[in-house]
Amino acid sequence: MPPEPCDGPLQMLLSRRSVKALLLGEPGPDKSQVHAALDAAACAPDHGALTPWRFVLISKPAARERLAELFVRRMLERDPTLASGKLEKARTMPRTAPLVIAVGAHVRSEHKVPEIEQLLATGAAVMNLLNAFHAQGYGAIWLTGPNAYDEQIAAEIGFEASERPLGFVYVGTPQERPHEGARRPERAAFVRKWSG
Repeated sequence: MPPEPCDGPLQMLLSRRSVKALLLGEPGPDKSQVHAALDAAACAPDHGALTPWRFVLISKPAARERLAELFVRRMLERDPTLASGKLEKARTMPRTAPLVIAVGAHVRSEHKVPEIEQLLATGAAVMNLLNAFHAQGYGAIWLTGPNAYDEQIAAEIGFEASERPLGFVYVGTPQERPHEGARRPERAAFVRKWSG
């Protein structure tokens, strides 16, 4: 059964939670829902209109299977002593989530817009992407780590040499109800007033 979309934009933002990749299953978003999320990503703040974000969509089961095996192969090449549990988790996540989106950034180091602003724009695009999937009733999570930054993995899935890999977004229908009571920090932990 397709997931239920959120009611109201503020409620949608306040209710978004990351859903563990292993808890994301079918159904995944259809083509029009993915396009809507990508269009939302393109509305991110983007100083200089550089569009630094890059997304590689991996949805076909065979492609996700190859990604899973690529993850495991590279993990073993980096560390042959890795525990089997870590390998199995890396192998299972792409097989389970019906959509995996590799995230990258084409950073123009020679441009007047500083590199940090280009990376921040990419982060804002990914946040819009996550919110758009949540608004349509799907769960998602942005994961990083050694596989996310591995240049060989990035090259094998289609990133160009000039594009920096930044993570993987896993998308699907939550197979368990997300924890409603997941703690968020108190505002006092991250807000201050300045009186001049």
